[in-house]
Amino acid sequence: MHEQHVRWFTPHLSREFDMLVFGHGGYPVVLFPTSLGRYYQNKDFGLIGSVAHLVEAGAVKIYCPDGIDERSWYNKSIHPADRVRTHMAYEQVILHEVVPRAQHECGRGRVAMAGASFGGYHAVNFALRHPELVGYCLSLSGSFDIRSFLDGYYDDNAYFNNPVDYLPNLGEAWFLENIRRMGIILGTGDRDPCRDRNLHLSHLLDAKGLPHFLDDRKWCGHDWNYWRDMFPHYLSLIHS
Repeated sequence: MHEQHVRWFTPHLSREFDMLVFGHGGYPVVLFPTSLGRYYQNKDFGLIGSVAHLVEAGAVKIYCPDGIDERSWYNKSIHPADRVRTHMAYEQVILHEVVPRAQHECGRGRVAMAGASFGGYHAVNFALRHPELVGYCLSLSGSFDIRSFLDGYYDDNAYFNNPVDYLPNLGEAWFLENIRRMGIILGTGDRDPCRDRNLHLSHLLDAKGLPHFLDDRKWCGHDWNYWRDMFPHYLSLIHS
């Protein structure tokens, strides 16, 4: 399986940024790390290995950007408003640097967003905010409410990065039409502490008439062994 480590300076964060890329072609998949994870986490915990057959076959090409949760949501040393702003700067890296690279290298207009646990938040939030760029959104045991990171603080930036708050109020036809074109999968299970959050997000999507697949599994919890089962199945459902 072809693997490439890329590093560049991003003006959005004023720092060097790292990413691992796996594969030689296919549908581009941006795969976020879990809470506080780095760009090599999904490789180290076997999530990339679980889909090696799809990567080697040229079905997908996977982009694993670095995470900066320790500088944003988990950063108790800065004001909550700055935690959100730091996250928004990170989103600009994904929007203006990672996604265009994936589009260009794979020759596709849309990409897939994916992630496990808090990576599922990143995938869902980006997909709902930029649905014109996303063909698939794959969340594995995701959690979608960021209010617990804000110590009671809340502003417009927080609202527009909290899917469980802004999704019910989405009314613009352009957004809804693009989201309806997206293949959305919410993976969870009866032993997953994030199960209720997935059921809630599924309910919100249903209320807006937005098609999706809620994969509520038996004997499935919140850990890498479960995600290594989920991820190959979800990627196999991607149609170029």
